[in-house]
Amino acid sequence: MEINKALFDNLQHFFGFDNFKGDQEAIITNILQKKDTFVIMPTGGGKSICYQLPALMSEGTALVISPLIALMKNQVDQLRAFGGTDSIAHFLNSSLTKADTLKVKQDVCNGDTKLLYVAPESLGKQENIDFLRGLTVSFVAIDEAHCISEWGHDFRPEYRKIRQTINNIGEHIPIIALTATATPKVQQDIQKNLQMNDAVLFKSSFNRSNLYYEVRPKRNVIKEIVRYAKQNAGKSGIVYCLSRKKVDEVAETLRLNGVKALAYHAGLDAKTRAEAQDNFLMEDVDVIVATIAFGMGIDKPDVRYVIHHDIPKSMEGYYQETGRAGRDGGEGSCLAFYSEKDIDKLAKFMKDKPVSEREIGTQILKEVIDYSESAVCRRKQILHYFGENFNETGCNNMCDNCRHPKKYFEATGPLLQVLQFIREHGERFDDTYIINLMMGQDNPQISLHEHDKLPIFGSGAEQGELLWKSLMRGAILNNYLQKDIDSYGLLKLTKQGTSFLDNPSSIKFILNNQIEAAEGEHEDTQQQNSSMDTELLKKLKDLRERIGKKHKLPPYVIFQEQSLEEMCIHYPITISELKQIQGVGTGKAMKFGQPFIELIKNHVEEHEIDRPIDFVIKSAANKSSFKISIIQNIDRQLTLSDIAASKGLTYEEILKEVESIVSSGTKLNLNYYIDDLIDEERQDEIVDYFRTSEVDSVDLALAELGQDEYTREEIQLMRIKFLSEFGN
Repeated sequence: MEINKALFDNLQHFFGFDNFKGDQEAIITNILQKKDTFVIMPTGGGKSICYQLPALMSEGTALVISPLIALMKNQVDQLRAFGGTDSIAHFLNSSLTKADTLKVKQDVCNGDTKLLYVAPESLGKQENIDFLRGLTVSFVAIDEAHCISEWGHDFRPEYRKIRQTINNIGEHIPIIALTATATPKVQQDIQKNLQMNDAVLFKSSFNRSNLYYEVRPKRNVIKEIVRYAKQNAGKSGIVYCLSRKKVDEVAETLRLNGVKALAYHAGLDAKTRAEAQDNFLMEDVDVIVATIAFGMGIDKPDVRYVIHHDIPKSMEGYYQETGRAGRDGGEGSCLAFYSEKDIDKLAKFMKDKPVSEREIGTQILKEVIDYSESAVCRRKQILHYFGENFNETGCNNMCDNCRHPKKYFEATGPLLQVLQFIREHGERFDDTYIINLMMGQDNPQISLHEHDKLPIFGSGAEQGELLWKSLMRGAILNNYLQKDIDSYGLLKLTKQGTSFLDNPSSIKFILNNQIEAAEGEHEDTQQQNSSMDTELLKKLKDLRERIGKKHKLPPYVIFQEQSLEEMCIHYPITISELKQIQGVGTGKAMKFGQPFIELIKNHVEEHEIDRPIDFVIKSAANKSSFKISIIQNIDRQLTLSDIAASKGLTYEEILKEVESIVSSGTKLNLNYYIDDLIDEERQDEIVDYFRTSEVDSVDLALAELGQDEYTREEIQLMRIKFLSEFGN
């Protein structure tokens, strides 16, 4: 009773809360009783209070092992705000100066510091072990404990040495390990490595009922992200990308379109990252575009959406990152974009890793693929992955799959075939092997087992691979089969599977989604053409011809055909909108644009056309640092060959880039380069040809001027010069 009263008094005193959430009270009581404790609690469940409050109530200093400097800073700042003094919490890591480190150690020795946050690398240093040996350590809290396991999504070798270091610091120090994501396999790994198999386990449900999950095929993804952010203006969101380059591009595009966004990744200096994080917490910025490093332990309860530009490497990573949405129990949307190309990229990352690590990575990645392609309730799949059974009717349409009509197929016969095969031939095969067997894929593994001689070999080819993938997913999710993670995903018969074999009954499974192959950043050309305003196109071509005659220039110099076609889909009516049309840069828009936007505006009003407002997504590509760098190198009068070499391009590729820059309306002076290669008379002859030609085709120019007389390179260079001098 004493502990309970003190608990509530201190909860109110330090944190201002009147009640605990979930298992918090029981967890804290367990720690205060000096017992090892293992906490598996979803993001937003209130893990940090589970070690912060007992640390504030205990004699001595609690060590908190944490993987990220940003996470430590965030939590220390919060504790100081609650506790009222700067010395109540400190962190010890590589970001501190010698003077800072001495100050931290002095405060700890004085007994003023109740929580000391330490990176695992810093903890293992001998000087820190010697320092900590002389202290009263109340307990050790290991945050993000999944980092211990090779099967976790964020494995860190330093975490596996923590137990040994704790033993070096002192005897019988209680441990609390905490994580938001742990499959049964990761859970076993953590307990075994930390030698805390007798720890009291507190495992909360992984269900976050307020989160909406959706997976979309990856097409026009940046445009979709901008549209989503603008539709949710003023709300806080996080966009995750796999590469730093993509983070910068998405952040810049969002900013160009009026969304307050900042980038966050390891390529930025610590000060810039800290400022981005603080701006997000203080709501000076709505969206952070980040690599996965952002968000761990960041206490921002009102993140309203989390978007994955690229599908994550693991379900644990996906769950943890989506868990940063709606931590206050309010609205939280989780949108991921999926394409097979992304999966290929992730698989390539693993190519050079040791065999065992590659096998583990492949299994983890396969779960992500199955989740993305399946039409089964997303929530059911996530919870099943973490060892929790869930009835999908409880989803309440909080995922895209539950909101859309599902296709079912009769699964009884195929399921019996699979279960019978496993019972007869042993639990030695994964789902890929069985799908290949049923489809009749004659590969070396199947031949080795001589399963190509079995009657079922190829018997399922007519049903198609989609059905067999759906069947295997359904068999695992409905507990007829179980994946043995220790044995790299080999399938085991469950009691339910054996019972079904002995007493079969009619059963239907859900057919997987058919993921479309279109994965480009641009709209499908046919789709564009089908929605093109042909009447407007004719008007624009007539206008282009009149302006061309006025300036004594061929029509293509004014605007190219594809630019006019795009105008007939998106109806730009301001210079700003016109600049977003492919092939129209600032130069062209300012020089020729006004009559075109006036014509389009009149056409829109006359025909009462509803313009696609979301088209006005300004692209960062026109001003990319890559193109700017090429322009700067030309201004310095470097040869195109040297520029190509410095950019890792071929000569043909650099010519294409320069053509693209000039076609968009930027004036480039290449005379220093062209005059060295082509004499003046030959230049004049090619310019005269382009002046009178209706089209700017290099092939036609070569045929007309004579392939024996001129080279393709000469024609390309002179076309660039012609477009630059007369069109820009």
